[in-house]
Amino acid sequence: MVVARTRAALGTLDANAVARVGLGAMLVLAGVHKLLDPVSWAAYVVAWLEPLLIVTPVQFMLVNGVLELGFGAALVADRYTTVAATVAAVSLAATTLYLLVVGLTQGGVFLDVMVRDVGLTALALAVLVQSVE
Repeated sequence: MVVARTRAALGTLDANAVARVGLGAMLVLAGVHKLLDPVSWAAYVVAWLEPLLIVTPVQFMLVNGVLELGFGAALVADRYTTVAATVAAVSLAATTLYLLVVGLTQGGVFLDVMVRDVGLTALALAVLVQSVE
């Protein structure tokens, strides 16, 4: 009986909407946290990357926080979904690649976060594919 009710309740959910809102919520939360605590996020900027930025690592995270908040809100609201999902997918893919390079060249640092970002990149790609269908 419980299994049947659970299946019925889950069957009413739209998997694409769950993915889109989940991705958007993650971006909103990450954006808010970057705005509230950019110093913690700036720790992901390694020494060789810092000179390549045109702003300080903290400023970089503040800008990213604003952008993530905006793109995440667009996904949650289902507005400009293709654009927001494209930005999220490209950003997450670039971040994943960056974390992989850092992990492989600096003794495994950030590889735990990179593993998680592989899944988030796939989620963003799934939302993007669905938005263009």
